[in-house]
Parts: sequence; structure tokens; C-alpha cells
Amino acid sequence: MPRKGMRSLCFHSKTPSFSASRHPSPSSRRPSVSTPRRSFSDTMIEQSIEAAASLIMKWDPESSAYAKVTSIFYESKREAIQFIKCVNDLQKSMHALVSDNSSTSERLVYAQNLMQIAMKRLQKEFYQILSMNRAHLDPESVSARSSRASTRSSTSDYEDVDDDVRPPGDSIEEVEEVSSIAMADLRSIAECMISSGYAKECVSIYKIIRKSIVDEGIYRLGVEKLSSSQISKMDWELLDMRIKAWLDAVKISMKTLFNGERILCDHVFASSDSIRESCFAEISKGGATLLFGFPEVLVAKSKKSPEKIFRVLDMYTAIAENWPEIEFIFSFESTATVRSQAINSLIRLSESVRTMLSDFESTLQKDSSKLSPVLGGGVHPLTLNAMNYLSILGDYSNVLGDIFADWIPPPKSSLPEFYFDGLQTDESPALGISMRIAWLILVLLCKLDGRAEHYKDACLSYIFLANNHQHVVSKVRTSNLLYLLGEEWVAKQEAKVRQFSANYERFAWGKVIASLPENPTAEVSPAEAKEVFRKFNLSFDEAYRKKGSFIVADPNLRDEMKVSIARKIVPVYQEFYKKNRQQLNGKGERNARLYIRFSPEDVGNYISDLFFGTADKGSRPSSSSSSSHRRRERFTA
Repeated sequence: MPRKGMRSLCFHSKTPSFSASRHPSPSSRRPSVSTPRRSFSDTMIEQSIEAAASLIMKWDPESSAYAKVTSIFYESKREAIQFIKCVNDLQKSMHALVSDNSSTSERLVYAQNLMQIAMKRLQKEFYQILSMNRAHLDPESVSARSSRASTRSSTSDYEDVDDDVRPPGDSIEEVEEVSSIAMADLRSIAECMISSGYAKECVSIYKIIRKSIVDEGIYRLGVEKLSSSQISKMDWELLDMRIKAWLDAVKISMKTLFNGERILCDHVFASSDSIRESCFAEISKGGATLLFGFPEVLVAKSKKSPEKIFRVLDMYTAIAENWPEIEFIFSFESTATVRSQAINSLIRLSESVRTMLSDFESTLQKDSSKLSPVLGGGVHPLTLNAMNYLSILGDYSNVLGDIFADWIPPPKSSLPEFYFDGLQTDESPALGISMRIAWLILVLLCKLDGRAEHYKDACLSYIFLANNHQHVVSKVRTSNLLYLLGEEWVAKQEAKVRQFSANYERFAWGKVIASLPENPTAEVSPAEAKEVFRKFNLSFDEAYRKKGSFIVADPNLRDEMKVSIARKIVPVYQEFYKKNRQQLNGKGERNARLYIRFSPEDVGNYISDLFFGTADKGSRPSSSSSSSHRRRERFTA
């Protein structure tokens, strides 16, 4: 039978709850019996009512000063259990009286008055337990308790419990024990009041106290309602502080605040699905909607710029990672607005990220080419900034994979078809963002190609391209971009670096290499030897003088390039030097020095000092280089 129906049957319309006379009249205390013989059931009803009257009147705050200032649940837990039992028995007796047409109305009114006094007592107890145990019923304690032990039933919680509740100590176990006892007390009272038709009074107290705790928790976490105009007027530093506070608030609220409230509500009102749903919805919906509504308002009204994308991604990540918890905690139909708000914020954040990346692409494309070329052909600031930006983006690959799941390159682009070949594989978990990042890097590389044309020296152009492509490759290899772009894509870019290096080598050192004979050990006349040394001296001097100020930033690439140049020059020159130095010396030491300016060791040392940008443009190498250079790697065979 529905509880509200029960209540309307049991209580007279003129005596609403808690408005009847506090003390049953003498006639109602001893109702007359019209029949000379009472059945066994009548006797049981009478005994149940009298037993309930004895305990209920003992704890009636209107009739006892002691009962007015103390709590039955704190004074004597065993008597509190007995009190609940008596009220439940009284309710059963009232059911029986209603169904027994022969029962006198006096006995029913007497039981009704007792029930109202009992409900007033339980309402007072329910309020005291909730208010006095705020610290032990805080969401963090409830969450911790739930994670360690399963919820106990209302009766088993009272088994073997001493009359005096042990005061809480500092340990987690003691705090959780007090929390468990308080939760069990609340549940037993709630079940009793609901079954007696007093759910409204019980729920009203619960909602008022627990909603204040949730609202206070949200406020203390730094979440407050901000208007669109307030956000639009905030500078980025203040807004960034708000975002950081919000990120912490999401983490804490989902782990403890809302989780703890859901656990507590489910436990206290376990006997009624509809009540626990309505209770939790009213308690949490306002705070949760405010929490998850912040990102939507922020991205709608704050000024967008590419560098702010990381905070937007942080907010997206916070909601996305907590979505399973959001969906579980706010699973009720009455809390669907909370889930909808979280989804709306995800959509707005996703749109904002797409916009910011488009703005970043525009920034790359519009970068001015009027600035002076980088000295020595080093890494361009545009490359440094762009790859730092993209490498940090790589850390958000999971959420970016969701945001750009359907992204495809612009249809009218003129990029080579093979550029995305390495990305289009079934194994790629985030193909959309992989293609988006690859596209942005392509935009950067195209821009660098245009910058390379500003160098008048073709050799310096190739050094510039090698440097900047190598920086791109290094950033990809040392970040999560490698996961997005893959080894095949990186291998293609490394091949381009080698190609630029080879082109530089051919243009810068081709004459030096060509000045040496194909067979350095072949017999040649002194005149022919002099001519070889003369050509080598001139070409090596010119190559070093023009290229000595060039820079190769990456140490591995620098060494690879120097080794490649040295292998093509030093061994051949060394063989020719050994073979022909003696015959020139035979004509006099001074004569030999006129034609042999560099020893093989000198050549190796000069090559080893390349690409640091330390040599002044226009300076000539000296034959006594062994003591004048800071690096002494030997590239001789």
C-alpha cells in the first residue's frame, strides 16, 4: 500500500502531522472496549500500542526536560533501536485498526497521536545527526568509507554496538567508524519515517542541510557564477587563475564531493528509488551545472589566441577523463541536465580548439618574409616557436584525436599525394589529428622554403633548409608527435635533410673534391703535382673562407656533415700528400711550402671546425692550424 495513502487513512484531516495534542487525553490513554471479550489479535495490538506509548512518551521533548536537550541515538543506541522497532510496530497496529471495522476510533486516535509525537522525535534526531556529524559525513569521509567497505544494512550496523559511541580520534579508521554509524542511524530513521508516511518531513531536512554542504564545497573550490561580461573584461592572467582553480575543482568534486553525496544519498534513502533520486538531484544539480557550465561561458566570451589552446585542452581533458564518473554519478533522469551541460561544454571546447589551430595555421602562412635571414643559416625563430607549440600539442594526442577525428586536408591543396601516405594506416588510433599536425608542419616547411630563397648563396640556403628540417625531425622524435606521425613520416623527412646536406656538400666542396686526382698514388711529374696542390690550395681556401661562418645547430647532423666532407677529401689528399711531398722537398723546403700549404692534419682540423659559425667570413685558413682551433677531431683515414 502506498505510504501516503496509509498516512491519510491513519490520521484525521483535522489533525495534520505535529499539530495534534502533544499528550493523549486520559480517555484516549485507556480507550473503552465495547465487547466483553477481546481476540488474540486485539490483545497484541493493545500491547504493541502500550509498549510504544511507554517509550515514545519517555522521549517526548514536551513532557521531559531531559528528552528535550538530549538525543536518544547518542544517549543509548540500544534504546534508539528499540524506539524504531516500537514505531514500526505501532504503524502495523494502526494498519490493523484501520482494517478492523469493529475497532473503536478512540484507539486509532490514541495511536495516531503517539505516531505524531514519535515522528516529531525522529525528525529532531534526524536533524541532529545530520548537523552534528557534518565533519564525519563530509563527502571525502563518505567516499573513503565506501571505497574500503561495502554499505551495511541498517540493522546489522547496530549489532554489538556499545551504548556509548566512541568519540572520534585522529585515525582514518575512527573517522570512518563514526561516519558509518551516523549513516546507519540516518538510514534507520529515514526508513521508519518513510514507511510511516512522513517522507516529506524527512526529505525536507535532508535537502536543506546537504545542499548547503554541496554549495559551500563548490564555493570553497573557487567555482562561482561569472557573467559573460565579467569574463570578456578579464585579462588573461586572472582568467588563467580561474581555469586552474576550475581544473582542481573538477578533480576534487568528482572524486569526493559529488561522489560522496551520491553514496550518502543512496545509502540513507535506499528504501525508495524515487526519493533518493529527487534528493540527490535537488542537492547536486545546481552546483554541478555551475561547475560544468564554466567552460562553455569562458570559450564563448574570452578572447581566443593560439597560445591559449593548452588551457582549453586542459578543460576538455578534465571533462573527458571524468565522463564515466559524470555519467554514473548523475545517471538519474532528473540529473540529465548536468550530463547535457558537460557535453555542451565539450562541444564548445572542441570548437574553440579547432578555431585556435586554424588561427595558428594562419599565423604561419602570414608570417612576414621581410625580416632578415638568420645568420649562418641557423634555425629560424618561426621553426623554434612552431615546433615547441606542436610538440606540446602532441601531449594531448588522446583528446585531440577525438576533436579532429573527422578532419581531412583542404581539398584544393597542392601538396604531394605521398605526404600523408605514412599516416593513412588502419593501426593509427588518431588519424585525424595526425593528418592535422602533418598539415601544419607542411605549412611551416613551405614557409621555410620561401625563406631559404632570401639567401643569395645557394650553399647557405641548403644549410638553412637542413638546419630547420632537422629541428623539425628532432622535435618530432623527442615528443609525442612521433606517436602521431610515425616512423615512416620521420624517415621521409630525414631523407630530405640528407638531401639538403648532400646538395650543400656538392655546391660548397665540389671544387675541392674535383681538384684532387681520382688515383692519388699514381705517378705524376713535379709540375703536375704542383698544379694539383695549387688547385687544392685555392679551392680549399675559397670553400673554407666562404663557408666557415655557416652554422649547423644539431650536433649529430653537424658531425655527420663534417665526416662526410672529410671522408671525400682527407684520405685522398693524404695519399697524394705522402706520395708527392718528398719530390717537392727535394727542390728545397721553401719551394715545397710555396705549393703545399696544408698538411693532411691541417685539412682535418679545419673541417672539424666547420659549422660552429666561429670563422670570420673572408678569413683565410692558416697552415699552422694545429694550435689555433678549439676542436681537434681527426678525420684522417
